[in-house]
Amino acid sequence: MPSNIKHLGIVESINGTRLKVRIEQTSACAACSVKQHCHVPESKEKIIDVCNPQEVVCAVGQKVLISGTTAMGMKAVLLAFVFPFLVLLLALASVLHLTHNELVSALAALGALVPYYLIIYICRKRLNRSFIFRLENVV
Repeated sequence: MPSNIKHLGIVESINGTRLKVRIEQTSACAACSVKQHCHVPESKEKIIDVCNPQEVVCAVGQKVLISGTTAMGMKAVLLAFVFPFLVLLLALASVLHLTHNELVSALAALGALVPYYLIIYICRKRLNRSFIFRLENVV
């Protein structure tokens, strides 16, 4: 059984079985004892599309608990950080091996990220279907 990532949020809008839920994403700094002296932003608000297949009754402004799988989180990390890093390294090493010029290699490696993110942008609808949060219950 996969473990879940859970967030408490507030319903912003309802459209059939689809909800828009506002969550507050907090960092690990929230529990830190010296957070008053630190200037790192510790929370952000995000609007997330949530699926409500069981059609749990809720209203706009109501607090809800939403969940997603940890596998979904791992996939997001791979797509956002690991794969671009590998593309960058492979392009850098390849061009450096061919040209022996560090400046050209660095620029080519950065340029190699453009097609990667373009592909991600083109596939955004398919990716959006694989990142689904579900409504667990109303708080």
